[in-house]
Amino acid sequence: MSLNLQYESIGKNFVQQYYAMFDDPANRANMGNFYNPTDSFMTFEGHQIQGAAKILEKVQSLRFQKIRHIVTTVDSQPTLDGGVLINVLGRLQCDEDPPHAFSQVFVLKANAGSYFVGHEIFRLNIHDSAQVF
Repeated sequence: MSLNLQYESIGKNFVQQYYAMFDDPANRANMGNFYNPTDSFMTFEGHQIQGAAKILEKVQSLRFQKIRHIVTTVDSQPTLDGGVLINVLGRLQCDEDPPHAFSQVFVLKANAGSYFVGHEIFRLNIHDSAQVF
């Protein structure tokens, strides 16, 4: 068992770097560097994707001109293998649409003194508020 005692700062620094790169169209193509070529998994709105190339393809296929992540909270925990579990809550604004709540979970895996995103789950928190009687 190898808990990483720096898990909180690692989580906050990762989140800051990740969303800064995602929100910058000039740097978004570099997001593949966060992922392992074969061992990274992403669930995006229920759609399962594996591997850095496929994940980057998904990110680049999203239809928006501008995007802005507004992070509300970042909660992190150490994993037993030296990695970091990160839960992010916030608001996401695309183009001129109103902001929507989102949640995103990351599991960073330790790899030769660095980390890669081993697992990622993203969901917009949009609920049908119509009541059925």
